[in-house]
Amino acid sequence: MINFSPCLDIFFNNLPFPERIGKVAGIGYRHFEFWSWWDKDVDEIIEAAEKNKVKCAAFCTKFISLVDAGKRNEYLDGLGETIEVAEKLGASVIISQVGNEIMSINRDIQLVSMMDGLRKAAKMLQDTDLVLAIEPLNILYDHPGYFLSKSSEAYFVIRSIDDRHIKMLFDIYHQQITEGNLINNIRDYFSDIAHFHAADHPGRHEIGIGEINYPNIFKTLVDLDYTGCVGIELWPLNKDHTAVLKSVMQNFGNY
Repeated sequence: MINFSPCLDIFFNNLPFPERIGKVAGIGYRHFEFWSWWDKDVDEIIEAAEKNKVKCAAFCTKFISLVDAGKRNEYLDGLGETIEVAEKLGASVIISQVGNEIMSINRDIQLVSMMDGLRKAAKMLQDTDLVLAIEPLNILYDHPGYFLSKSSEAYFVIRSIDDRHIKMLFDIYHQQITEGNLINNIRDYFSDIAHFHAADHPGRHEIGIGEINYPNIFKTLVDLDYTGCVGIELWPLNKDHTAVLKSVMQNFGNY
């Protein structure tokens, strides 16, 4: 069975955050995720999660560049704070973006900088069960200028570091735009994928209304014995968020 985790910075975002947790729990979800922790009351999140018997699957570290060596200490300081929050929340995955490409610096130098930062991050995570998941994003529509777009390059970085704490977030929407070949890539890189995000293309809207064959993708995850979460990170066309999330459970919750 696929474990879905709605992103609560999107769904029910007109409500106080603890109430959003109650909403997704009431629909039947056992996990949730979000983007930023630094603008939220973490103790309220913990209390709401315990009350509703749901778990935090993932959230982001601070959005500081990994490819810019001049921001190394700032990135690691932010990660240190995020690790503390993740352990309080009982989350298993910390999501990290890597920053935009710096056009005045050779790309290979930026790649080395990112790997250096991730090696230092891995050392900070050694005494935890947490995973830092770097996220490739598409540069065609949503994130022009972003450094890391290909899952193959993310895999190369992760294999080069070779540490159980450094993995990949495979965003199915982004990778459909960037490279396609989704099922083969998921199979090839599966050992180093810690988390998935799902939305359909075009538009990053509801799962099942676009060109991505989600039934076959979810079947692949089940065949691979994936036990992590698939984050529902999409911009719903339907403003009834309860209906959107119920539809995901009804259409895809039995894989």
